[in-house]
Amino acid sequence: MPDGTTMSDETTQNETQAVADDDPQAKLREDIIAAVKTCYDPEIPVDIWELGLIYRVDILEDAKVEIDMTLTSPMCPVAGELPAQVQMAVETVDWVKECKVEVVWDPPWRQDMMSEVAQVQLDMF
Repeated sequence: MPDGTTMSDETTQNETQAVADDDPQAKLREDIIAAVKTCYDPEIPVDIWELGLIYRVDILEDAKVEIDMTLTSPMCPVAGELPAQVQMAVETVDWVKECKVEVVWDPPWRQDMMSEVAQVQLDMF
């Protein structure tokens, strides 16, 4: 492979694209997650998806989305702003008419909820 991708990487990418092409809801979910990944806790240089702050993304009828998210701490200084940022980001996705974001505290967020990507970025592996 001239671009450095392996056959299995290429196959996985092609399979993922095929699923997205065949399943509009899967494509919409990918787009919603991409929008969520534009949101950052300003104190941590990792997007909130990789931090593990998003607990639930439901795509409902009539192009409505419901998201449960948490914060790294109940004392988080952006507690009032971050959910609104997530809502606005998701509502920019084509076909999403409305997004409702609810902050939940159960289960409490823990560092082990971060993705490997976040752990590497924050040198916490």
